[in-house]
Amino acid sequence: MSNDLLTKTASDLGRMINAKEVSPTEVTKAFLSEMDKSPLTERIYARTTPERALSEAKAATDRAQNGTRIGPLDGVPISWKDLFDTAGTATEAGSKLLDGRTPTADATVLKNATLGGLVCLGKTHMSELAFSGLGVNPITRTPPCVNDLDAAPGGSSSGSATSVAFNLAPASVGSDTGGSVRIPSAWNDLVGLKTTHGLLPTTGSVPLCSKFDTVGPMCRSVEDTANLFAALAGEKPMQLIQSDLKGKRFAICMTATLDDMEPEPKRAFEKNIETLKAAGAIIEELEIPEVAQALPITSCVYTTEAYAHWGETIEDNPSVMFSEIEDRFKLGKGFSGVEYVRSWQKLDALRASYVERIAGYDGVLMPTTCVMPSNIERLETDSDYYVHVNLMALRNTRIANLLGLCAITLPSGTPSCGLMICGKPLQEREILTISAQIEPILT
Repeated sequence: MSNDLLTKTASDLGRMINAKEVSPTEVTKAFLSEMDKSPLTERIYARTTPERALSEAKAATDRAQNGTRIGPLDGVPISWKDLFDTAGTATEAGSKLLDGRTPTADATVLKNATLGGLVCLGKTHMSELAFSGLGVNPITRTPPCVNDLDAAPGGSSSGSATSVAFNLAPASVGSDTGGSVRIPSAWNDLVGLKTTHGLLPTTGSVPLCSKFDTVGPMCRSVEDTANLFAALAGEKPMQLIQSDLKGKRFAICMTATLDDMEPEPKRAFEKNIETLKAAGAIIEELEIPEVAQALPITSCVYTTEAYAHWGETIEDNPSVMFSEIEDRFKLGKGFSGVEYVRSWQKLDALRASYVERIAGYDGVLMPTTCVMPSNIERLETDSDYYVHVNLMALRNTRIANLLGLCAITLPSGTPSCGLMICGKPLQEREILTISAQIEPILT
């Protein structure tokens, strides 16, 4: 039974617990046992929390036995990216700059999840201070991609994605500032939700760019994603309406997102579009000039804020970080306050214009990434290659961050390729419902 539990969706585990087919303690012990045995655990988990997990599982088991379960994921264990504070357990955000940092309280989303009955398995490895889309971290650990053990897993929520992909957690919670939930989800064939900025609280999480940082679930199914999203928000779970795609209107973003694509994601995206059309969706090609105008703003608004958060600490501790990430932070020194303010004024105007342009569509479609997972060793040793691949991996995903959208990546049916659906701000529930209709026809 225990091996079977490892591959279940989080929602299926919740249903099994509710039917008393298995207890939360049994489920948690199954994952803890697998973590003890797996040679990949140290590459995926920065640290585990077995005592906390078993205590929380015991409480969930008691609730299941007396019929007082809190919600559909009550008693289900999950992993957490190592930038969410955990009381009494080190939270180091993948960086030696924060070595030994041990908070005294849980992050707000972790508190919400715990109140919803979820069980904390531990903290997962990540890109240093979340400032990379590749997940390569030679300072701590680089998790493997599920489709190629020598390839980068995607970042910065690298361990979160791989903990699920390698059956060391049924779901995980990551953060997304420019694609950090969606890239590793796509490269490891998972569902990943980038939430609208400010919708889920980031209180108690290590910041990168506070005006862009978001929290998001990383799961095996859209149902799991919707249930975990509700738990993180401290809300009742939504009902995913069963429907079809007939009459749904989607735009393909033709601006920038299809440029310079590698063959595999290109073919996967084209196949997905044909599948959606065959299912009755109305799909139109759309040039979106706001995308072209927003992308060049990226370096100023991201690196300036990132350097404002971490520049002094980095300058006081030279050569502690992976040089590629340290160099990226230091780019923030080169922009003036005037440039930063004007960039945000322009971005605010572009956000309003974008929403008007896509008002008539149920979602905007694009490949999650235009590149495949790259070789870890080459990324660690070839600086020009690292910079190029990192920028290309992040190009499509950061559009949603720049324009203030919610977005989801779904497994496309092609390994390490994702289909991204961008929704309007604060329309997570609508985009989850649409994704639930799309999910079964892609896989």
